Amino acid sequence: MVFDGLMLKDFGAKVYRLIKGKSLTREEVREMMKQTLLNEQPDLHQGAFLAAITAKDSTPEEIAGCWEAVYEYDTVKVTPNVSGPLVENCGTGMDDIKTFNISTAAAVVGAAGGVYMAKHGARAITSKCGAVDIAEALGVDVECNPELVEKSIENAGIGLFNGMSLKIHSKMARILAQIRFGSILNISASLANPALPPYGVRGVYSKDLVVLVAKAMKEIGYERALVFCGLNGDQTKVIDEISILGETFIAEISEKNGIATYTVTPEEFMIKRCDEGAILSTGDVEKESLSLLRILSGKDKGPRFEILCLNVAPILYITGKAKSLGEGYKMAKEIIDSGKAIDKLREWLKEQNSDPDKAEKRLGKLLENA
Repeated sequence: MVFDGLMLKDFGAKVYRLIKGKSLTREEVREMMKQTLLNEQPDLHQGAFLAAITAKDSTPEEIAGCWEAVYEYDTVKVTPNVSGPLVENCGTGMDDIKTFNISTAAAVVGAAGGVYMAKHGARAITSKCGAVDIAEALGVDVECNPELVEKSIENAGIGLFNGMSLKIHSKMARILAQIRFGSILNISASLANPALPPYGVRGVYSKDLVVLVAKAMKEIGYERALVFCGLNGDQTKVIDEISILGETFIAEISEKNGIATYTVTPEEFMIKRCDEGAILSTGDVEKESLSLLRILSGKDKGPRFEILCLNVAPILYITGKAKSLGEGYKMAKEIIDSGKAIDKLREWLKEQNSDPDKAEKRLGKLLENA
């Protein structure tokens, strides 16, 4: 492939600025990400760009510029016809504590509580079990067309867009297939949700990113969102969830108050702190799917149940279903105890599936084994 000499020189100069710790404008990063997506730069330039902008610590404008390019040039668009707020929830990965997949289970419980969930996830890159991996193990069709996901959101209140599918991001898949390190894409590309939900719940891998990502999401246009980073007990490790191990730093986005920051602790929710081993992923997708079903069916009321309910709370809170995180936490417990979470999972499998009967039988066997 022959590359344009002037484009190479300009791109390289901007990469050098990033290496030197200089920030770029939203428009500059948008153009560089566009050229990366369209393969208009050599692989070495593309990799250097992603590494340099990640190592520098991206600004809100840089994250927004990267998001804009991915959304405009490499995202299939859908517009679910729903009667309430549309919400996405996910973690960025790259954190120190590799937990079980909390966000997927939280989305199911949130949907069971009446919230429309438009998840946008990926297979494991820096984690041990990604959202797509666990959803697939449960029986969700993760390789379906985006129109089927849209229909699932409308009819079941929940759907998952596979961020690594060629049907969703045809150009991004090439990049993700070649890297095994976290980058600006963990934040910006994961925000390129085909349904463009205006409400978001997002965990990040550093407390220094909490306000930064909140500012980036506000720059992108989110109306309501919670961004957070949790700590373990001695504050030596971070988790991209609201933590039951230690303190959690939160930035809350609202149209009325802009961005507000605060912290929460497990004790505020009457949760007993636990050893981190209790919430770690085994790395075995089959085992993790069975564990998730035990939680969603109310059989497991241990630390995994507690951290799941705590991370359902922000979904219910930002949509007005709960008046506070504390109320949302209690509501999540009630939703699971009522059996609505498992019922919602069945609905999801029926809607986001090319063979619903086969998926229902598979779920039945999994529930028996769980």
